[in-house]
Amino acid sequence: MNVKKLLIISALGVLMASCGGARDISGSKEERMELPTIGELAGPLSNVEAKKLFGTKSSGTAQSPAAFGSYAKGCLAGAQQLPETGPTWQAMRLSRNRNWGHPELVAMVKKLSQFAAQQPGWNGLYVGDMSQPRGGPMLTGHASHQIGLDADIWMLPPTSLSLTRVQRENISSISTRRANGAYVNGSWTRAHHEIIKAAAKDPRTERIFVFPGAKVQMCDDERGDRSYLRKIRPWYGHHYHFHVRLACPNGARGCVNQTPPPAGDGCDDARQWQANIISPPKAKPQPSKPTATPKPRGELLLADLPAQCKAVLEVN
Repeated sequence: MNVKKLLIISALGVLMASCGGARDISGSKEERMELPTIGELAGPLSNVEAKKLFGTKSSGTAQSPAAFGSYAKGCLAGAQQLPETGPTWQAMRLSRNRNWGHPELVAMVKKLSQFAAQQPGWNGLYVGDMSQPRGGPMLTGHASHQIGLDADIWMLPPTSLSLTRVQRENISSISTRRANGAYVNGSWTRAHHEIIKAAAKDPRTERIFVFPGAKVQMCDDERGDRSYLRKIRPWYGHHYHFHVRLACPNGARGCVNQTPPPAGDGCDDARQWQANIISPPKAKPQPSKPTATPKPRGELLLADLPAQCKAVLEVN
């Protein structure tokens, strides 16, 4: 057996025993851990941008459901497709083929839509991007949504759950912010509060991203149990939709959770975001000597993804 073959076999052995990985940095500091990657095991495809490979897959795999890697660097085996239309939901922008997820995510979205349908003025949910059929980087848009545990829920209250495919391509959600996100606008309702609260109180939910003004409004309006507010994190954008992120399912090997949110309800931090929007901090004086420009983040190559993703990509 030559040295090259020995190295490949050793790498696969480490893969089978591993469950670490890099953590997504969205809304939190990144905690770096090493996860065996595909590297050169994919041959000529190793140096191809991963989005060009995963973004063209039209169906999931028949593997057991499994999320591999982290939210912004991974893939999804055995994905389940959220039906295009259900009793209390519709998947939007069907041309993107992003209504796929881990079965836990699909179940959670269905449950949340049932709750939403009980709110005044809501017939359920319009569901935006979840994941691609095999997860992985997308051809356009998100850096995360790669392991089937993220879902964007539109802020637009559904009045019809019989939209055609064409209508779903052309309808738009509504913005619920004003003053660049420092406050909510007149489209924000108590129903938005209750739906986001219900999503946060689901034990599967790891965090929810909303614009700062929405978090502050929820902090101001909540009169009961405030513990769920810890999961609601202010983040850029997120005024046309809120972003639900589930934790790795119990016992999932190879799936890497994000660092948990800080202790407390997070309301003071959200108010600081709000204050900085209203009155931006003064820019720090520039150094007299030029500094090196940060290198832009490159596209993820297939070689960069967890080694399990090779089989997810290749299986029929």
